[in-house]
Amino acid sequence: MSRVLRTLAAAVVATGALAGCGGDAAADRPLVVVTTDVLGDVVGELVGAQAEVVTLMPTGSDPHSFEVSAQEAARMREADLLVANGLGLEEGLAAQVEAARDDGVPVVEAGEAVPVLEWVSDDASGVDPHFWTDPARMLAVTDALGDALAEHLDGVDADVLAADVAAYREQLTELDGWMAEQLSQVPVERRNLVTNHHVFGYLADRFGYTVVGAVIPSGTTLAAPSARDLDELATSIRDAGVSTIFVDSAQPDRLAQVLAEQAAVDVAVTPLFTESLSAPGEGAETYLAMMRSNTEDIVAGLR
Repeated sequence: MSRVLRTLAAAVVATGALAGCGGDAAADRPLVVVTTDVLGDVVGELVGAQAEVVTLMPTGSDPHSFEVSAQEAARMREADLLVANGLGLEEGLAAQVEAARDDGVPVVEAGEAVPVLEWVSDDASGVDPHFWTDPARMLAVTDALGDALAEHLDGVDADVLAADVAAYREQLTELDGWMAEQLSQVPVERRNLVTNHHVFGYLADRFGYTVVGAVIPSGTTLAAPSARDLDELATSIRDAGVSTIFVDSAQPDRLAQVLAEQAAVDVAVTPLFTESLSAPGEGAETYLAMMRSNTEDIVAGLR
């Protein structure tokens, strides 16, 4: 079922409730609370108007630092299903996710569905939580979410849910093939990625790219680079002939600009939507649109 049809269906339900029952249509549907807007979009595509889907992080949020209000934390504990990214991404929500779990709320962590990679720098390493940059891994995530929605949401039409999961899987498969075709246009010797922090490990693994380094040598935006880190990365940029540094659109790019100057080469700084969707009209309003937009910008920046 398309997003448009889902929206119309939701509007019909809401109109019927206002005109006839005087009750809240959402009260008759199971509640799914989702931590990130990327996963919130995917869950909405899968379950549509059959459930009330509440996404905690608004557009443009940094999932590493985002925190919820007391009201939102209570909403998490009321959910029929709580969907989280996991793998340490939601650093500001960890306590609330565990509190909901302790209260008996079923929790599905999407990261548990995929083979996990590590980010690696000269001095440290850690689990990379940014699996959504690989659409092939998102196929496994979609299957896991579909199973969890079917298991924990009472009143959901299983046939409709299965059809919507299958339809979304087709879109992911199409996206994966399109990204492979587009990213293959970059010459092999130029397939080198530098980002504001380690966010594209899964994309690099899937499509044959190399992560040269990150301005913040960590898998989280809460870390900070040292002068030595910047010096070493500047050397790597010069040695690899990197032409573009990619930064998240929600994060200040000051450090990337400093690094571009420090590298003493002509290096562009290009914003991407990597950890949060865009506002309406900005071209990355859904997960599928975000991945297409980022792919186009990566190819344009490196080719």
